[in-house]
Amino acid sequence: RIRNLDMRDIKNKLTSGKSTKNIQTRKGKSFGYQVLGFGAGGSSPPAFIVATGGTVTESGDYKIHTFTGNGTFTVCAIAEADCAPARNNVSYLVVAGGASGGQSSIGGAGGGAGGFREYRAPISGCYAVSPLNGNPGGTSITVSAQGYPITVGGGGASGTAPGNPTVVGNSGGTSTFSTVTSAGGGGGAADTCGPKNANPGGSGGGGYGASTVTAGGTGNTPPVSPQQGNNGGPAGGNPSNYANSGGGGGATATGEPITGSFPGGGPGGNGGAGATTSISGSPTGYAGGGGGSADNRAAGRTGGDASQGGGQGGDPTRGPAPGGTNTGGGGGGQHGPSNPSNQGPSGAGGSGIVIIRYKFQ
Repeated sequence: RIRNLDMRDIKNKLTSGKSTKNIQTRKGKSFGYQVLGFGAGGSSPPAFIVATGGTVTESGDYKIHTFTGNGTFTVCAIAEADCAPARNNVSYLVVAGGASGGQSSIGGAGGGAGGFREYRAPISGCYAVSPLNGNPGGTSITVSAQGYPITVGGGGASGTAPGNPTVVGNSGGTSTFSTVTSAGGGGGAADTCGPKNANPGGSGGGGYGASTVTAGGTGNTPPVSPQQGNNGGPAGGNPSNYANSGGGGGATATGEPITGSFPGGGPGGNGGAGATTSISGSPTGYAGGGGGSADNRAAGRTGGDASQGGGQGGDPTRGPAPGGTNTGGGGGGQHGPSNPSNQGPSGAGGSGIVIIRYKFQ
């Protein structure tokens, strides 16, 4: 009898005893937790951003996503909480499309460059930035795990075919990343017979005039800080009524004004200087304004030069050049159809670009 009681007590302790049940449960949970914990170790938050989209390159410990057309920057994972937000703050370059130059029977002004906006995050390395770097004072972007649509603005289309009516240059398209928008460049002005003034934009188009001074288009429109571009150069004021054409505005400088007296026809103004940054891993120039054309009645005049993606203006020895692809450069003004060798349409604006950079290891 004593032995039977002992056996029942032992059985009860193993199966139904209140305190034993708790012990059994704890043991089971403890074992299961150890297994799950081991298996889940690989899904812990990463130490740095993990992302896809665009063309991905590396520069040391940094990844660079370059978008030359529309796409999506997809953040698959952000850095662990102890490291955020510093490691989730990204550097960026957002350049809009440049505008085309103006076109008329005599010539046209240079197209404005697309808006240029840059921000270097502290965690993204000490590469050389442009004077327009927005840190401090600009728009900082700290990403989260989601997709960010990217828009890359196209360049403004070139003017109409030779012999067609006077046209102002076409403005460039906007580029966007998250809360940052860069405005397209403003089209260059054309013959002042009618409402053919330069357009505003990221950088404004050059002015075009004869006896009346015509202002260049207003840059940094809409206004942002740091500014995304500059005004186009004014033109006109020639008492002989021969045309002058200003250069389109660039990221860091206004277009060259041409307002003096040039009997027989005036030259074209140089496009405003663009900006150079090494966000991509090597120094590259963007958003230069387009050069204005020379008056086609002036054999000795030259079209305005351009740099950092802008196209030079037309003159008796060369036709107008387009802005560079994925630079946001403005296109050169047309020289005019009275010169058969250089009577093509004005230079088209260059398309924009978006670049995102962050530390990945």
